[in-house]
Amino acid sequence: MDDRPALVDIGVNFHSAQLVSQTAALLARAKAAGVAQIMATGTSLTSSRLAVELAKANPQVVFATAGIHPHDAKSHDPSAQRALIELWKSPQVVAVGECGLDYNRNFSTPQAQRHAFDQQLSAAAEIGKPLFLHCRDAFADFHDMLAPVVADGVRGVVHCFTGDHAEAQAFLEMGLDIGITGWVTDLQRGQALRAAVKAIPLDRLHLETDAPYLAPKNAGARRGPNEPAHLRWIAVALAALLDRDVDEIIRACSANSRRMFALPGP
Repeated sequence: MDDRPALVDIGVNFHSAQLVSQTAALLARAKAAGVAQIMATGTSLTSSRLAVELAKANPQVVFATAGIHPHDAKSHDPSAQRALIELWKSPQVVAVGECGLDYNRNFSTPQAQRHAFDQQLSAAAEIGKPLFLHCRDAFADFHDMLAPVVADGVRGVVHCFTGDHAEAQAFLEMGLDIGITGWVTDLQRGQALRAAVKAIPLDRLHLETDAPYLAPKNAGARRGPNEPAHLRWIAVALAALLDRDVDEIIRACSANSRRMFALPGP
């Protein structure tokens, strides 16, 4: 009998070109690696609908987020919002998002991003589901837009956090949780995050691959894109940084994710 604690991956882009045709194999390898539950990320209307269908086809294992990513904010209009509202009513959808601000590439204008984000924040407050959040090079606006919503009781996770100690503390003080990816294993780019996680309470951390991106660099030789089966390596890196047992990290982070997103128990 396998007595390993069950892993929960809160962010997988099954709709990405690198993963879209491999769902069955990805889920099989994830299960073999101890990943019991996975959240399929919705970043547009199309990918959100695909995430819901994937969750319907894999009950109790796959769950969906539904939202419009800041890169696609230019596609957000009243009809898109109405379609999202219908998706958010689905029991398979456990979070509003991926939504937020990204001023790094500005594939949509900052104005369009703020409008789309504001609409999704308002919806999260109305429907009572947590937020799955994205922030890149937009901390001030992101924080200012979130503060009143979170103060009113909306919960959420800052997904794929790559910031520093000050940003992490600001989000924690607001009441938000932090999602950790393979960025924490990157000894060149991830030093600020590696320092920040040491000050984040264990009951506020979540594990995610953000597959197919950000493959953990401590996983040794591997081929192909990142996938949910690699999730344990992020827990291994956190355990080393926090001087904790890896199973303790997994149990805590998985419990945090089940609590935040109302996932069933193991």
